Amino acid sequence: MSTNDTSTFKTNHEIYNPRKVLDHPDFRNLKDGEKPSPDANIAAFYNQHKEIHLVQKPKPQPGPGQVLVHIKATGICGSDIHLWKHGRIGDIIVKDECGSGHESAVEVIEVGEGVTQWQPGDRVALELGIPCSQASCTQCRTGKYNGCPDIVFFAAPPYHGTLTRWHVHPAQWLHRLPDNVSFEEGALCEPLVVALGGIERSGLRLGDPLLICGAGPIGLVTLLSARANGAEPIIITDILQSRLDFAKELVPDVRTVLISPNKNPRENAEIIKNVAGTALMVALECTGFESSINTAIYSVGFGAKVLIIGVGQAELTFPFMHLNTYEIDLGFQFRYANQYPKAIRLIAGGLVNVKPLVTHRFALEDAISAFHVAADPSKGAIKVQIQD
Repeated sequence: MSTNDTSTFKTNHEIYNPRKVLDHPDFRNLKDGEKPSPDANIAAFYNQHKEIHLVQKPKPQPGPGQVLVHIKATGICGSDIHLWKHGRIGDIIVKDECGSGHESAVEVIEVGEGVTQWQPGDRVALELGIPCSQASCTQCRTGKYNGCPDIVFFAAPPYHGTLTRWHVHPAQWLHRLPDNVSFEEGALCEPLVVALGGIERSGLRLGDPLLICGAGPIGLVTLLSARANGAEPIIITDILQSRLDFAKELVPDVRTVLISPNKNPRENAEIIKNVAGTALMVALECTGFESSINTAIYSVGFGAKVLIIGVGQAELTFPFMHLNTYEIDLGFQFRYANQYPKAIRLIAGGLVNVKPLVTHRFALEDAISAFHVAADPSKGAIKVQIQD
């Protein structure tokens, strides 16, 4: 426990205590093929047995400072799949039934006591990390609230996520969507803010030569954001040619490199440097795989920055003396902070077009099928969304 005011923390954690759902008499697993009521509060849950299934849970009521929302669109993130398949990400461990989903755009249905800035019918994107917001918390006070030691992040076990129909959310962590931004685009703000946070931490400047490792959803929104930021040239890598082809469709002048599993990081780095034709000064690593990180390190020039956005294993090995000799700064990012308003402005203003990223759409009742498509590279999915 930190030295902050524990009474506030208890309030935060008590309000969103996952046991309130799991121990409720209306909570139950849905049977295979069962057709729930159209207004039932169903959700996709995974558990410590690496199972994923639909549940029915109680419809929540908004308390003071909260709003009740109808989840209209939710994307399936790689972390959702990882928690389902592996049961943990670092110290975040699935120990019980836990609701998935944290990329959501919603419609406000009802507001709780004291809420004046929202009304039913408002269209908003949800920011899912709810920090303590206390002045005694250094991270919150200095704007680095993603590092709040007492944060409640929905869909990070044990807290239930937003791949559901009805959800209550703190009123101050909603972001209004302009009329020209759809729910689908609003849900894509979440992966976009991850990319924007990485670009900000990397110090990428207009005209900087850039390497992006990984052409999955995060790599692709990073590509779109980096192009809007004026990076040139941009090289993007992946082990799947289909994803590189997709990247080329998004940004025709991006340079692509297919990573060979038969080559070591130094050999793949030489190919990247030849394609770049100039010293790469920033690398944004979006996979979290050791071999990809090391390829990025060997690819950049003297005094460059390698920023790791991807999530990897608990311990990795890096080429320390190469980093030292070339004065390469190695940085890391944990989630995001202060990025949502920027992401919405970029989409609304047409500087970042995220629409092509959604390749598969499923109804909420078919969320389990959606997870299997998202987890299978042979299906060719970039971003799978559940829409209701």
